[in-house]
Amino acid sequence: MILLTTLAATLVVVFFLVLAYGLIKISSMLRSIGGTPTSFLAKLRLGLRAIETETGHLTPQVLRLNDGLSQVSEGLKSVDKHLVGVIEGVVQQERYQ
Repeated sequence: MILLTTLAATLVVVFFLVLAYGLIKISSMLRSIGGTPTSFLAKLRLGLRAIETETGHLTPQVLRLNDGLSQVSEGLKSVDKHLVGVIEGVVQQERYQ
């Protein structure tokens, strides 16, 4: 009975030692990836902030452009209807029958 208890306690201690070792290795790897101001994650964050800052003024312009293009679309639909009418008129001429 004491042997089983000692073995179980030893296994629990070994398990927690292996778990702690793994967590320490993972933590050091994560720290090297993103824990310092010169890390890759920090550089990526800086670049993404720069992109966000540089493109932040585009949203209102794109909305205005979208409204303008919607109006152009309506005008082009009208032109299309007129062209269909012209083509139908030309096809109905005697020369093309």
